[in-house]
Amino acid sequence: MIALAIIVVLLPLAPALATAVTARARPLGTVAAVSGLATLAVAVAIAVDVGGGRRVHALGGFLYLDPLSGFFLATIALVVALASAGSASYLRAEEHRGELRPLQVRLYFIFFAVFASMMLASFETGNLGLLWVLIEASTLASCVLVGLEAKPVSLEAAWKYIIISSFGVTIALVGTLFLYFAATGLPGSASEHLTWPFLFAHAHGLSAQSLRLAFLLALIGYGTKVGLAPMHTWLPDAHSEAPSPASAMLSAALLNTGMYAIMRFQALTGAQLGTHYAARILLIFGFASVIVGALFIVLRGNYKRLFAYSSVEHMGIIAIALGFGGVLGFYGALLHTLTHAIGKAVLFLTSGDLVLRYRTRLIGEVRGVLSITPVTGAALLLGALAVAGSPPFGLFLSEFTIIRAGLARSSIVLVALLLVLLAIVFVALVGAAAGMVLGGAPDRPTDEPAYADRSGRLLAATPLVAGLTLLLLLGLWIPGGLNQLIMNSIHAIS
Repeated sequence: MIALAIIVVLLPLAPALATAVTARARPLGTVAAVSGLATLAVAVAIAVDVGGGRRVHALGGFLYLDPLSGFFLATIALVVALASAGSASYLRAEEHRGELRPLQVRLYFIFFAVFASMMLASFETGNLGLLWVLIEASTLASCVLVGLEAKPVSLEAAWKYIIISSFGVTIALVGTLFLYFAATGLPGSASEHLTWPFLFAHAHGLSAQSLRLAFLLALIGYGTKVGLAPMHTWLPDAHSEAPSPASAMLSAALLNTGMYAIMRFQALTGAQLGTHYAARILLIFGFASVIVGALFIVLRGNYKRLFAYSSVEHMGIIAIALGFGGVLGFYGALLHTLTHAIGKAVLFLTSGDLVLRYRTRLIGEVRGVLSITPVTGAALLLGALAVAGSPPFGLFLSEFTIIRAGLARSSIVLVALLLVLLAIVFVALVGAAAGMVLGGAPDRPTDEPAYADRSGRLLAATPLVAGLTLLLLLGLWIPGGLNQLIMNSIHAIS
């Protein structure tokens, strides 16, 4: 198991090593796609092994795996696999058009690889201090991807992203230090006082006041990384300006890394203070995020910003699920983490096809997608329906589970408010997608194909079809192994 844990972190680095040999997008994209699939296979093997409740504790707690780690490893590895395939086709097309120089292609694959590796590593450590280091490292790596195109607007987005995210992660560091201070009265060595298994086992001995501050600061700090309102302001700029496969990684993977850290802090807080303190704060930030996301989705404008604000909304939904709590709340939060990650990866990869074909990111200038490029048009419409929570896709099931959790908590007013917000988002998001897909002929020429050859079109369509198929399956059937993994993940933090 330790060997697999090391391999799953090293495999995504293959494209970065390949840049020492070539700076061409085609071979580098092939390496990225193959390494992404291999990473997913190893991550699933780890998730299956720990899914029954097994825990791996080595290297003084610096290496730690439990069912929650396995769940997030498999989820993020799936996003890495989808985005790697999307990168192979998208970068090849941009290079063919002369939009990216060899240096930019090389930088993309280097930092894409480091980004993926750091995120996966963050789920394999039991040391909450090292977790902070790895999340900050993923921030630094992804910043290069945001500013890759070197245009004034993308450089501004990268600068805003690094400043706001680093400030947020610094607040998370202060929260981690307060947690360390809360553990000073516990037995054991100082190195154990930031180790998750030790802290969770001795949670009742943590200083209550210091733990309150630790959770609040961690929620604000890591919540900045997650994109919870009002710390979300970097997110729409960064996600809209990054190359679309990198946007998929930011929205479907990076945000979940921050949410994973919040879940760990919530579990420690609940074990000592009870569930009400953390739940109230999560509900406040969760509903604020859903409201902000809904308002900006209604405004429309740039379709990549639209998808980014949808991420703000969905991270808010996950926070609300954690706030509702109970088995249903945690189950809904984890299932929604998985289904949203797949759905948002599909939407952002679809947006890459739109950028290549229409050379614009404005919703009003994209029309007739289904008639011009049927696969992209169908993926856009189905992806929007899925992310908006339409049956029979997986997000409907996860949102329904969260609604049930709220009703079980007797939060009738909160559930009613959430349903109203979800209805608003559904109408706005699906309406925008339908206008692009089913609208009349576009005003701007679209004669130039998005991809130069058939292999490029096939490679671009593969993650879209795979992602939508998974969303449909998860809406109709939860495999027994996944159900067991989620249930044991809940037991690991409750």
